Amino acid sequence: MSDVHRPHGQETHPQGTDAQQSFLDLLHAQRVWDVDLPSFDPDTAPPAPLPLFHAWFAEAVAAGQTEPHTMSLATVDADGRPDVRTLMLHDADERGWHFATHRTSAKGRQLAARPHAALAFYWPVQGRQVRVRGPVTETSRAESLADLHARSTGALAAALTGAQSEVLRSRAELVRTADAAWERARAEPDAQVASWTRYVVEPQEVEFFQGDAERRHVRLRYRRDGADWTRELLWP
Repeated sequence: MSDVHRPHGQETHPQGTDAQQSFLDLLHAQRVWDVDLPSFDPDTAPPAPLPLFHAWFAEAVAAGQTEPHTMSLATVDADGRPDVRTLMLHDADERGWHFATHRTSAKGRQLAARPHAALAFYWPVQGRQVRVRGPVTETSRAESLADLHARSTGALAAALTGAQSEVLRSRAELVRTADAAWERARAEPDAQVASWTRYVVEPQEVEFFQGDAERRHVRLRYRRDGADWTRELLWP
């Protein structure tokens, strides 16, 4: 179906309200990249994506980007329906991009059914994005436990709370369970959580996006080609 041209200011929602119009006015008033953006010459990019990711991450931190280690993780369920959420990066090495969660969570179950995922980092302070796609594998049990115990007491308490993505009967139930988990985490810093699993996205494609105020964005994609990488520019 082709788009229908609407005169400027005409309501685009069949049940428009003052609240809806206020939202649209606020939405349309937002601007992006009202800062000086860095330049990026793709001809100077390294032959593999990992060194460039490390460099861009360090530059995001130096530029004051809030929570640069957060990323979106997209998966699909057994029926092929997409899902996405935000979580933290735990590492990026020659194996791939690492994150961790409960194997019994929604994303854990989705990865068990369809072990492929996509990641997206967005660092607006520099107008940059990084996208990663590939198959997902679990690390060893020992590495998963080491991942858990290398984190904070709060992270261990959250893991001990368990039941992630399950229906919660009441807020009071969460408070009671969390209090008990915090107490155990302080008393047993080496406590094990059987469902805690560290995953690795093994990159088949990695794209680096550098925004440009005049919309001449640079998109550099690395595509796995056997043991090597093919680099190619994409239209923005």
